[in-house]
Amino acid sequence: MEKDCQQILDKYYREKGSVISILQDVQETFGYIREDVVFWFSEKLNIPASNFFGVTTFYAQFYLKPRGKNIITACCGTACHVKGAEPMISRVKADLAIAEGEDTTHDSQFTLESVACVGACSIAPVLIINKKVYGGVTPDKASELLKEIEKGRRG
Repeated sequence: MEKDCQQILDKYYREKGSVISILQDVQETFGYIREDVVFWFSEKLNIPASNFFGVTTFYAQFYLKPRGKNIITACCGTACHVKGAEPMISRVKADLAIAEGEDTTHDSQFTLESVACVGACSIAPVLIINKKVYGGVTPDKASELLKEIEKGRRG
């Protein structure tokens, strides 16, 4: 950790206002914003850790917990909600055995996130899996998509 952090620090040390850039590099390096890393940078740069955490929690691009290898984004906007997003999301959670209050599977293979709107209302309900958009997703179709990912991992 120390070596990776030092490389990031060396890159931004002389730049004022580099908190976002540092956090982007931290997330790229570690996969998420680790608490111990935030405190390391806070100490080295004499910037309160609360500044780092404030930025991290403000911007949706930052994650404070490890994410799965496969990212599933479910739209919960009005059109998706009306056309059945909730049953689809419930099926995905059940199929992946995602624990209540969690968003990532125990094996860190999948993260399920819900967003307010993806802007694809005409094809609602929408599921995005690893940046590929799927429209008109029913609970059964969601299960099929997950099986395809599982099959691809094994085959």
